[in-house]
Amino acid sequence: MDSPTTYGATAVSAADASFELLPLRVSTLGFDAGGETLLADVNFTLERQGRTCVVGPNGAGKSLLLRLCHGLLRPTRGEVRWAGGSVAEQRRAQAMLFQRPALLRRSVQENVEHALAARDTPRGERHERALSALEKTGLVELARRDARVLSGGEQQRLALARAWALEPRVLFLDEPTAHLDPAATQAVEEIITRIDDEGVRIIMVSHDMGQVRRIASEILFLHNGRLVEHSPVESFLDAPGTKLGAAFVAGRLLW
Repeated sequence: MDSPTTYGATAVSAADASFELLPLRVSTLGFDAGGETLLADVNFTLERQGRTCVVGPNGAGKSLLLRLCHGLLRPTRGEVRWAGGSVAEQRRAQAMLFQRPALLRRSVQENVEHALAARDTPRGERHERALSALEKTGLVELARRDARVLSGGEQQRLALARAWALEPRVLFLDEPTAHLDPAATQAVEEIITRIDDEGVRIIMVSHDMGQVRRIASEILFLHNGRLVEHSPVESFLDAPGTKLGAAFVAGRLLW
């Protein structure tokens, strides 16, 4: 089932800027469900700078890893540890987007303003911040349109605007262009790049290796719930360090 952008407690205000959120350290992370181990002994550190793409075959645990890092699920074993801040502050400093955004029965602008209201943003700031986010995502001309009649690409841009308005420090993206055509994909990628330019740490799942090369600076490669490689994007795509990585990059099916 598709999930909405998580925005109720995901932004960070100037008052919350006194702590360092990154690096993110994941240690011996494991997750079991239905009697099966879905993630096992995952270890990595993500520094403050960089754009991380999580890749791997279907069922590798990519989306699950993002949900665990974002705090939507509790790990069975191990830990997800941010550098500083209380749990509430850490959650407020993050946002997450899913493949299909869940939009409210409201206008484009009201969708963004509702997210800001849920974040307890002062009423006087909501209008300006919403319009700014819509301007940056190319949607300001559609501000009064019913969000539910937008195209798929426009809906995903609205989800990005909604998250961007909240000023997160870390943005998790779970295959944000999986259902989009090439033109819409390009528009979303350009927005992600601009969000990164503002200093937001990008952590994204993608199946598109062309997209990975365009966006990522580093790769987390998962297979059967285990982290196989954590390496710079050029190293992984051009000279994988493992047989599994080489098979994946070559397009051979992995079981």
